[in-house]
Parts: sequence; structure tokens; C-alpha cells
Amino acid sequence: MITLDYRPPDVPLNIIHQDDALLLVNKPNGLLSVPGKGDHLSDCLIARLRVAFPKVLLVHRLDMDTSGVMVFALTAAAQRHLGLQFEKRQMKKAYVARVWGHVVKDTGTIDLPLIVDWPNRPLQHVNHATGKPAQTDWRVIRREENSTRIRLYPKTGRSHQLRVHMREIGHPILGDPLYATGDAQDFPRMMLHAESLKLRHPNGGESMTFRAKVPF
Repeated sequence: MITLDYRPPDVPLNIIHQDDALLLVNKPNGLLSVPGKGDHLSDCLIARLRVAFPKVLLVHRLDMDTSGVMVFALTAAAQRHLGLQFEKRQMKKAYVARVWGHVVKDTGTIDLPLIVDWPNRPLQHVNHATGKPAQTDWRVIRREENSTRIRLYPKTGRSHQLRVHMREIGHPILGDPLYATGDAQDFPRMMLHAESLKLRHPNGGESMTFRAKVPF
């Protein structure tokens, strides 16, 4: 099991949207979405939100090193409604990443089943025998000097899905502390950002899209 060197950033909350049912937040990289095991891992986004929004409820998570759009619920009914949208894959998520090397094709789909690498948890790995289905669509934004800026559209929501999928096709996400190696790891942060989230509002079903500017 990998131990976590946790140094959460001291930054103010960045609220994207708030109404009676929804709270959309731009999560900073380096901050846990929910508390980990142990007092040293208690500082997290939902704990910070509870100071200002005591009734806030979790809907989904982003990895500690990923930044970007997260949705929280402010009522139990909204939490159920949003949870079902995730379960039925009705939420549309788009991420931007910078990955190592030049991705040759302009678009593609990665279809590789994933499961936890139990002796090395929380690492995930591809396992065609026992892994759970995981699919990611991708589209190149532009090729840079030694990297490619790419937009990722996860069709499933497996743990570390985007990170493992990009590593498996030979283009790990820059700065990824778990799946990048060598020069690809030598960056001040992991270059993965949840850019947009499209959902149906729990009250009335209106389609809404929320965005957070890519910080890299």
C-alpha cells in the first residue's frame, strides 16, 4: 500500500454555482475530495465546504491531484437525483490533460478494463479477466514541444481511469505521481483538470453545463 504525503493547499473556496439544490465548486489540485484515514488526512474539500454549507452532501469525487468541476448536493433529494444521473451515465464530463509525447491520431477510444492493484493500492491496473469495463474517448487539442494537450471524455467512472488509460497507450499524464515516470513526472502538479460537467437540474430537469478554466 502506498502512503500519502499530504500537503493540502491553503486557498479560498472557488464556488462556480449555488442554488437551493446544487453547489458547483472548482476543486484545487492537491486537496482530497473527502477525508482519508487518520487525522492528518482530515482536511478536504467537503470539510471546508461544510463550514459555509452545513447541509452539503457528496455526489462524486475527484482524485486529490486533479482539479476542476465538482458537483455537491444541498438536499437529500438532489443527492439521489444526481447519484442516479452518474449511475445511468447521464452526466457528461470533459477533462483537459497534458500528456507525455505526441499522440499520433487526432481522436480515439480506449477500452481497457480496470481493477485495483490490491498489494499496491490505491494503484489501479488493467486486468482483462477480473477488471471492470472502462472506456474513455479522447480528442487532441494540440501537440506541443514534448507533449500533447488532449481532451478526455470518460464514458465510465472507474478510479484513476483517465490516468491508467493514458499510461497504457504510452502517454502518461504529466506530473502524475503514481503512473508517470522519469521526465514525465517532473512537473509541479498533475496536468489533469475537470473542465466541464453537464447535468440535469434535480428540480425540473433543466440541462445545465458548468465549467472551470484550465489552470495550466
